[in-house]
Amino acid sequence: MFENREEAGRRLAERLKSYAGRENTIVLGVPRGGVVVAYEVAKVLDAPLDVLVLRKLGVPWQEELAFGAIAHGGVRVLDRETLEMLNLTEADIERVAAREQAELDRRERTYRAGKPPLDLRGKTVILVDDGIATGSSARAALRALRTMGPQRIVLAVPVAPRATAERLRAEADEVVCEETPDTFYAIGQFYGDFLPVEDREVIALLARAAAGTPENAGRKG
Repeated sequence: MFENREEAGRRLAERLKSYAGRENTIVLGVPRGGVVVAYEVAKVLDAPLDVLVLRKLGVPWQEELAFGAIAHGGVRVLDRETLEMLNLTEADIERVAAREQAELDRRERTYRAGKPPLDLRGKTVILVDDGIATGSSARAALRALRTMGPQRIVLAVPVAPRATAERLRAEADEVVCEETPDTFYAIGQFYGDFLPVEDREVIALLARAAAGTPENAGRKG
């Protein structure tokens, strides 16, 4: 469906052109892969680019299966149905959450590099990831963003299951999804190239965006 994250970002940006050039709009990428997509969106919209760090909470013996997520500001979203089905204990939850909180804190320090906290008051925020599966991470991110006082939150992703996208409309002011297939196993199945993105790539994209040169995304500042 998508050649790579860059192409997915360019296609997604076409769906978001009504936000191009608006002074109070900011694009936030979800590290790591979502930042690659967000970079392309920010470039087309001529909007500043930053990150919103969040971490999936994975089942200890099957980490790809999420039972929840955590995000900036201490936000935690749990999938009670999954917890009950798998009989996860509070101790299991806390062990996973503590590990992921440590990684979330590390990524915040690495990607934001001493920059002040995000100031989203009164802004239109376009939150971008490379795809959504269960929606747990997206819900955590959207709830974290609500606490920061934005005027409007737009969730924008290249691909998500149709049912998941519909459920998330209750959390965001607008959901923009390029593809909503009925058959969905994993985000990577919809990409020709879905190689992992490294920290250094995220840092490089954020630096290019901040530079504000014509070939890079975003306005300076």
